[in-house]
Amino acid sequence: MKEKIRIGCGAGFSGDRIEPAAILVEKGNLDYLVLECLAERTIGLAQKRKAVDPTKGYDPLLERRMQLLLPLLKKHHVKLLTNMGAANPIAAADKIIEIAQQLGLSVKVAAVTGDDVLHILDGEETAMETGKPLSQSGEMLSANAYLGADAILPALKKGADIIITGRVADPSLVVAPLVHEFGWSLDDTEMIGKATIIGHLMECAGQITGGYFADPIKKPVDAMDSLGHPFVDVTANCIAQISKVQGTGGIINLATAKEQLLYEVTNPHQYITPDIIADFTTVSLKQEGIDCVSVYGGGGKLKPATLKVSVGYKAGFVGEGEISYAGMHALERAQLAGETIRKRMQAKFPDLRTDYIGCTSVHPPSLGKNSLPYEVRLRVAGKAATAAEGSLVGEEVEALYTNGPAGGGGVRKYVNEVVGIVSTLIDRDLIKATVTVKTT
Repeated sequence: MKEKIRIGCGAGFSGDRIEPAAILVEKGNLDYLVLECLAERTIGLAQKRKAVDPTKGYDPLLERRMQLLLPLLKKHHVKLLTNMGAANPIAAADKIIEIAQQLGLSVKVAAVTGDDVLHILDGEETAMETGKPLSQSGEMLSANAYLGADAILPALKKGADIIITGRVADPSLVVAPLVHEFGWSLDDTEMIGKATIIGHLMECAGQITGGYFADPIKKPVDAMDSLGHPFVDVTANCIAQISKVQGTGGIINLATAKEQLLYEVTNPHQYITPDIIADFTTVSLKQEGIDCVSVYGGGGKLKPATLKVSVGYKAGFVGEGEISYAGMHALERAQLAGETIRKRMQAKFPDLRTDYIGCTSVHPPSLGKNSLPYEVRLRVAGKAATAAEGSLVGEEVEALYTNGPAGGGGVRKYVNEVVGIVSTLIDRDLIKATVTVKTT
């Protein structure tokens, strides 16, 4: 058994940069690379792509990431864990095998499935956000349960070079290799709780190295253009040190670590994952040097009897239109334009939204004092049952060119189908994860 395991996180969401992962593999002396690329909305959209083409449904950047990373992973003997399988881990594994063959590489790929539970739900389950049956939200597109480390462990035991999953809990991508390497029991609440906290600190990649932390006035971060992604060294007793590759941009300090520790945590006493109900309140952080923070403590209770399920449903369409006004009385002209459209469309779009970007689009006027802006961009949006109805919003905005007020320009119009997201709970015993191994 190794004395410590080094795990790098090379992506924190589907659209993350590609090169930080390559730098981690080339220069980070890793044992494992994690790419965390899946969010609630992301998997709903992936299910839509799969419905159109059964060979798709995996992450859109999978091919580009793999073409760059596969040779590096093999050269440096680094194993990869990623949820880029999204709605179709089997097809993702096939694509990785195809790319490996094109590159002349020998790899073993394990696809973890079982998170897709749409066939199990009947629509009468309660949506956690509304307290109403799922069927009242809309036609269900997808339903994916959050699997845990127990679903990944069989793939690690099979010696896979690359493990690609669908929906698993973000920290579980870190918990699983630690359990595998150190031989911990999944019932060891102390170790699994600590490992989950480490996984949570790592899961968003560039956030803990200063990306989402940065503010040029109050919290300056150097070299944002070459922001490095983190790696963590973890010992068998689950003491961790988080750092990054020397020479990359960004910063790791107590402030960045604390912000990430509290990110998306509503109850630090009970952070619920499939692996554990973790307790963040006993965590200690210590600055060990430049760009190096140690993590101690943490724990938890036994894993929950239910698993969270993210449910995507058809939520109609949103039609949008934008137009800019600049110069003297820019806000007043934009407001006149917004009011004109509201009067013309209120019958069809009673909930029409108007935003004055640069003035009231993020914070309402009641928050602080606002000076009159020199330029304003009007955005109008309305929900519709069909794309054709949604397109009327953009058409009305475009008509402002000649129907006033004066000086409007730069019109853009869009219609987008909306995937809504709600959550429910399901008995974990109803879900059976499966590992499918493919080799070149």
